[in-house]
Amino acid sequence: MNLLEMNSICKSYRNIGIETKVLQNVTLHIKEGDYVSIIGPSGAGKSTLMAIMGCLAQPTSGEYILDGEEVGKLNDRKLSRVRNEKIGFVFQAFHLLPGVTALENVMLPIVYAKNSQGNAKERARALLAKVGLEHRLHHTPGQLSGGEQQRVTIARSLINDPRIILADEPTGNLDSKNGIQTMQTFDNLVKEGKTIILITHDPAVAQHAGRIISILDGQIASDRNLSYEEQTRPL
Repeated sequence: MNLLEMNSICKSYRNIGIETKVLQNVTLHIKEGDYVSIIGPSGAGKSTLMAIMGCLAQPTSGEYILDGEEVGKLNDRKLSRVRNEKIGFVFQAFHLLPGVTALENVMLPIVYAKNSQGNAKERARALLAKVGLEHRLHHTPGQLSGGEQQRVTIARSLINDPRIILADEPTGNLDSKNGIQTMQTFDNLVKEGKTIILITHDPAVAQHAGRIISILDGQIASDRNLSYEEQTRPL
């Protein structure tokens, strides 16, 4: 069964009477446990595609089904629930709250959802330990390196045990060493059964995934599975 289905997705914007087509008839299916990279040059439509996948934007036409729910039929309240409970986000710019500790940043999705916080603090501690930051629990973003901040965002993306993790250029603001550490974290999560979709322009990052979908001019140019030998494996 597919965890995510996009069928004939189109997205266009109209400005001063001029229509700009960003996505054209994009169809793709992703199963639970898949590790997928979506790659393409700047302006290809990758970020728009991720916004639709993350229920942050609606397509102009086409059908999007996530975990059995047709997203186009959901109202704002239900869309917010889906984003918070079923999707974990990892952004290039981190989007951590300044002046708030790593532990508190990781707990934010639970706070926003107004869910029972029960053992939220213990879960946040465990997730920060999972990404190697058990010694940085009470540090604010300004006291953390870029690589550490990105690992906090990964821990935060996992706090509600989402069905899928969407990572938009997760190594874009990192040096090579921290980029490698971040990708090793994703590789390990996939081994644990997580479904991960990476948006990237970097072929080396894309090759961590078992499947690479290339986007060009708003359309799928290629969609192929990588052999074990082709994939970039953690050291």
